[in-house]
Amino acid sequence: MTDSVFAPLDSLGVLRITGVDAQRYLQGQLSADIEALNPGASTLAGLHTAQGRVIAIVRVIAAEPQVYWLVLPTDLLATVLTRLQRYVLRAKVLLEDRSDDHRVRGLWQGQQRQLRVLSANEPDPAGTAVEPQQWWSAEVTAGLPQVFAASSEHFTAQMLNLDLVGGVSFTKGCYTGQEVVARSHYRGRVKRRLQGFCTDQTLPLQPGERRLLPDGRTLEVVMAVMSTGGGQRLLAVAPLPADATGVEASVDQTEEGGSAHPLLQAQPMPLPYPLSAAQ
Repeated sequence: MTDSVFAPLDSLGVLRITGVDAQRYLQGQLSADIEALNPGASTLAGLHTAQGRVIAIVRVIAAEPQVYWLVLPTDLLATVLTRLQRYVLRAKVLLEDRSDDHRVRGLWQGQQRQLRVLSANEPDPAGTAVEPQQWWSAEVTAGLPQVFAASSEHFTAQMLNLDLVGGVSFTKGCYTGQEVVARSHYRGRVKRRLQGFCTDQTLPLQPGERRLLPDGRTLEVVMAVMSTGGGQRLLAVAPLPADATGVEASVDQTEEGGSAHPLLQAQPMPLPYPLSAAQ
C-alpha cells in the first residue's frame, strides 16, 4: 500500500464525549486505560456487561482535552449510547451521536493505519480512495476484532484477543465488567480465542454465524472478508487447537451425534501476534 490512500467507512459511526469529567467517565466504562491517552492518540477498548461480555469494541480517539470520539459500527450506536447514558449520573459529561454530521475514513500513511473522523463539510484526506473492503481486509490481517449487533454480548474480552491487541488494561482499576475480565486473566488460560482462518467458500460468512471445522471444533464468525483470489479470510472465535493448549479441542455435536452446525472447509491462518502470549 502506497502513501496517501484512504477508504470511506460508512458502516462506522461516531459518538462524541465531551465535558470536564469525560476522561474519568470513560475510564470507568471502558476496558482500556483512557487516562494514558495523549491528545491525538487512540486505542481499542471494550464496553462490557457486568458479566464481562463485550457489548461493543470501540476505537477511542482523544481529539483534544475533554473531547473524545468513539468509533464503532452503526448498528450498535443506539445500544452503546443508551448503555453509556445509563451511567452518567452526576458526571459533567455530554454524550452525542454525531454520525449524521461526521464521517469516518480509514487512512494509510506509509505502513501506519488510522481512523480519522471528519466533519460533513471537511474534505476527504488527500490521496487515492480505495474500497472499504481493503480496510477490513487489513483489519483481518492484523487480527483486530470487531463486534456487530449480531455478535454483541457473545464473547469475553479474552475470547476476542482484546488483551493481546492493547484493548484491556489490567492495572487501571475498576470499570464495568472488570472483575470478570481480571478473573479470566489471573486464574487461567482461556480455552476459546480469536483465530484466523481461510476458506474457498464464496457465500459470504456473517458475524455470529457458527460453523463446524473439519477437526470437530465449532467456530463463531467475528469478521469475514472476500479474498482477491476467491474465497474468504476470517477472524472467528474457536477452541484453541490441542497442540496449542495441551488438551483436546472440544467437539460440538448434537445429542444424536451429528454435527450441530454446517461444515466449513477452512484452514488456519496465522495472526501477527502469538496466542501463546495469552495468560
